[in-house]
Amino acid sequence: MKISDPFKILTPDERWSPTQSQMDAFQNAYEKLLPPLVHKIRLAVAEWRDDGYQGASDTAKSLMTFWFGHEHLIGQRDFSFFFSQREAIESVIYLYEAAKARDKYELMRFDSSERVSTGMFDETWTRYVVKMATGTGKTKVMGLTLVWSYFHKLYETDSRLSKNFLVIAPNIIVLNRLRRDFDGLKMFFEEPFIPENGFDGKDWKNDFQLTLHIQDNLKPITESGNIFLSNIHRVFFDEEPEQSFETTFLGAKPKPDADTSKGLDLGKILRSDKIKELLVLNDEAHHIHDPKLAWFKSIEDISNKLKLKSGSGISLQADFSATQKHNKGAIFVQTICDYPLVEAIRQNVVKSPVLPDEASRQKIREKDSSDFIERYRDYIHLGYLEWKKQYEELKKHKTPILFIMAMSTKEADQAAAFLEKEYPLMKDAVLTIHTNKSGEIKESATSKKHKDELEKLRKDADDIDKDRSSYKAVVSVLMLREGWNVRNVTTIVGLRPYKAQAKILPEQTIGRGLRKMFSLDMPEKLVVVGTANFLEFVESLKTEGVEFQYSTMGKGSKGKSPIIVEVDKENPNKDLDALNDLNRKRQKPNHRTHQSRRKTAQRVHLQTVCR
Repeated sequence: MKISDPFKILTPDERWSPTQSQMDAFQNAYEKLLPPLVHKIRLAVAEWRDDGYQGASDTAKSLMTFWFGHEHLIGQRDFSFFFSQREAIESVIYLYEAAKARDKYELMRFDSSERVSTGMFDETWTRYVVKMATGTGKTKVMGLTLVWSYFHKLYETDSRLSKNFLVIAPNIIVLNRLRRDFDGLKMFFEEPFIPENGFDGKDWKNDFQLTLHIQDNLKPITESGNIFLSNIHRVFFDEEPEQSFETTFLGAKPKPDADTSKGLDLGKILRSDKIKELLVLNDEAHHIHDPKLAWFKSIEDISNKLKLKSGSGISLQADFSATQKHNKGAIFVQTICDYPLVEAIRQNVVKSPVLPDEASRQKIREKDSSDFIERYRDYIHLGYLEWKKQYEELKKHKTPILFIMAMSTKEADQAAAFLEKEYPLMKDAVLTIHTNKSGEIKESATSKKHKDELEKLRKDADDIDKDRSSYKAVVSVLMLREGWNVRNVTTIVGLRPYKAQAKILPEQTIGRGLRKMFSLDMPEKLVVVGTANFLEFVESLKTEGVEFQYSTMGKGSKGKSPIIVEVDKENPNKDLDALNDLNRKRQKPNHRTHQSRRKTAQRVHLQTVCR
């Protein structure tokens, strides 16, 4: 598959599929490479799309026509949803409305592997899993799902969907990222999620009346609709257990993972009579890999409470993640669509990973030393050299970030101190972040700091993605696993001796640096260096189709940053607004041509400012 337009509708036969050698690498374990339901769902959705969405509600048809059949502008910028985003929401709507595949028996009709059984589905409510590579816009699909459910419940008679939404984040880092989109509902009104009033005879924007509740900052619950944006720990089951011999004499067992220091219990609100229907949107949903976990049991408990109140449980649980895999590597059987990393790289939706070539690897080695810095000095230095090249090329436009992943908080502190002492550019520019198992900033590591200092640390972690960040490097332990999605990370240095049994996936390892800094038509590179085990671990993504670039690295080699172009604004004779208007008029209205329109406008007057 060649690099293709991410807005172009692809047929199921054009999508990535593993070669026989890749299947051999997994001993023909189909379920570790391809979600078993996806291919037949793609075929059905493609036919359904071509047939004008027959069987969908009028509300869903109106929304999909608006989202995908109309031109959209955000300010002066043309906007379209990626085909991967379109296919994801179409798959959700098709299965729920047209195919009515709302339980495991109906979903099993789409099994291509002939290996799926009812025992693989743990939940008793409707659950769809959306698999999309890191940095490809999962949050927008969450938003589309929310808008569809809201208006379906509002406009369709006997709708089983909901105007109440629980949006779950696994930790504070992910919560803050989601909050930037959900605060003030700005994502829904600033981007083309909601049709204008009068579209197909309905007052869409006037009717979109939702109250946003963030964590335990609960406002009055409204009948018009509510969004509960929360860390998962706020909804853990915490009611008093029934009395038994064990609880009477020994006391209740401690609740795993529960955080009782956060004040109000949002879970009690969700289980109360005020909420009679609920749709769950799970971000970074690979955490729900075991029905024994408190995460799964909490959602199950909420669904059971809803059944007692209204006769039906959760309307729908939609899970979103780049890496929905069980600990043994099998992809969640509930996965209904898949936009893999291999396709995202080939379509320039994310950065392209670049690894050191063999000659560069031979020049560095892991020294036999008990001193952490001495042992890994070569790798840290190589990472710094590659980052410095990027910094010199990009510093007028962005502050590229060097990311170093250590094994322990002690090693992270040592690496940070070494960077600041050894390299003048890094003086007072290294952010060390210690996290606990929930991904929250670890207060025990900074116990002498006051609360305002801890808040500043959290803010620094969120703000490091600004064009002019005061930080140039981040050193951490767990944060490469998930959640902290930073566009400006351009170099990753892995100092962890990964092993096969590690509870972390290769895509999570490089995922923190995959998001792009610039526009789609500008290819970008993510430099990945590290120990031999680390690189071998990353290269295991080849079995999933990912193609790596290899390059000479170190002193004397060229940088790997994109060529930056910008509009020549200094010439007073150029009317850029008129040029953009002219180019729009030349193009026939079509949501798939927006990228070519932008390129045409840019080509009129561009000057290269960085090579």
